Amino acid sequence: MNRRTKIVATLGPATDDPDVIERLIMAGCDVVRVNFSHGDAESHARRIRLVRAVARELDTDVAVLGDLPGPKIRIGQFREGSVELNVGDSFALIADEAAPAGDQNQVGVSYAGLAQDVRPGSELLLDDGLMSLRVVAVEGSTIHCQVLTSGRLHDRKGLNLRGGGLSLPGVSDEDKQHIAKAAEWQVDYLAVSFPRSAEDMNHARDLLRQAGGEAALVSKIERTEALDQLDDIIEASDAVLVARGDLGVEIGEAELPGLQKRIITASLNLNRPVITATQMMQSMIESPIPTRAEVSDVANAVIDGTDAVMLSAETAVGKHPVRVIEAMGRICEAAERHVQAHIPQRRLTVKPERTDQAIAMAAMITANNVPLDAIIALTESGSTAQWLSRVRSPVPIIALSPNRASLRRMRLFQHVQPLFFPAGLADDPIDRSELVEQALQRALEAGLIEAGQRVILTFGDQIGRHGGTNTMKILKVPAATNDSTQPELANL
Repeated sequence: MNRRTKIVATLGPATDDPDVIERLIMAGCDVVRVNFSHGDAESHARRIRLVRAVARELDTDVAVLGDLPGPKIRIGQFREGSVELNVGDSFALIADEAAPAGDQNQVGVSYAGLAQDVRPGSELLLDDGLMSLRVVAVEGSTIHCQVLTSGRLHDRKGLNLRGGGLSLPGVSDEDKQHIAKAAEWQVDYLAVSFPRSAEDMNHARDLLRQAGGEAALVSKIERTEALDQLDDIIEASDAVLVARGDLGVEIGEAELPGLQKRIITASLNLNRPVITATQMMQSMIESPIPTRAEVSDVANAVIDGTDAVMLSAETAVGKHPVRVIEAMGRICEAAERHVQAHIPQRRLTVKPERTDQAIAMAAMITANNVPLDAIIALTESGSTAQWLSRVRSPVPIIALSPNRASLRRMRLFQHVQPLFFPAGLADDPIDRSELVEQALQRALEAGLIEAGQRVILTFGDQIGRHGGTNTMKILKVPAATNDSTQPELANL
């Protein structure tokens, strides 16, 4: 409860040991990311099963984020695995799946439409921008280029067009296969890579629902075109990810910090959780400590209001997966102590149309104006906790739910501590007064509140109903679990 910002860690070979997974969770990992761009279905399924088994042993819940590859353009393979290119060299890209293995003069490209998307003068960026080519001429499927940056180019490296403009679909054929698997594995979040519009997000959601999946959808903002329709994409999403890798390559590194702030602000204004990602602690793939620049990068994302910060290769293949989680947690906590001095209090930017939204707004207004120690939300779907987390407040939010899927999804919401609470299940009828008492005792036993503290409790008349929160009370926490005294209404 000391840290409000959540941590997302990517799974990989470095986390395949059950002991490492246990230590990651104990160190503060809230969400694990399974990157469908690497590995096979068997390894993905095994890692998801492992995380859920270990989390259950620890009596906690960790969300699983499946990350679709998206329509990523990659060069083909070289006969020797790589080639050395120098400034001024002529080099051709063959936009044809039947292109032969690459050599010093040319290499194939996975996207046949590339020849129609570029023209002389276009700048193509390879390997996350480490190398660049200028298009000289286009003849059929052959794109003749001049090398602008020297370096060694390896098999299967990614390709971007400076400034965007590639006519790729938002959901690839490969994505459709991964969506079916994500539904089978019941991932909690599904990240859609390279969406250009709200239609791309809606299409992915339709495919997921048709496959039987109930995951929340995360839009990864990494295309220049997405910036022109940013609000529409965010509104079509359940959460947002600032994907600084490909976005930085397309728009240029100098523009990235300002755009990161713009995306975070837009997401918060539209009441969506937002994740900041890519190379946040990159040096810790090898080093046991982060650089000062990385510390500042993570801290600034926290101060900007991000719900979560994400680790990629640092935990997937790095030498110090547990240590990097611990370091990121310390940085987040330290940055959060300075947030109130830098950012005005944020309020819900919607006019409440539902009762649970109105109760959440009333609870946060009260918490920001009355001395209180915690907000306890009894929630079936997690929606009340999400609305509560959209308003900045020093008061921690404890979300009690009997629904394991809701508990996992709430792990992404900043300042929300999900806690399993079976009372109120259909086969466990309970009246309101007993429900209130048991809710306080559950939070007390978990060590999240203390006897004698004042808390806000939100719940609904109809227990187990989605979106049914309609009541708010301010209560005093009873002294002990064996104390039969009913919780008292606290005096203001």
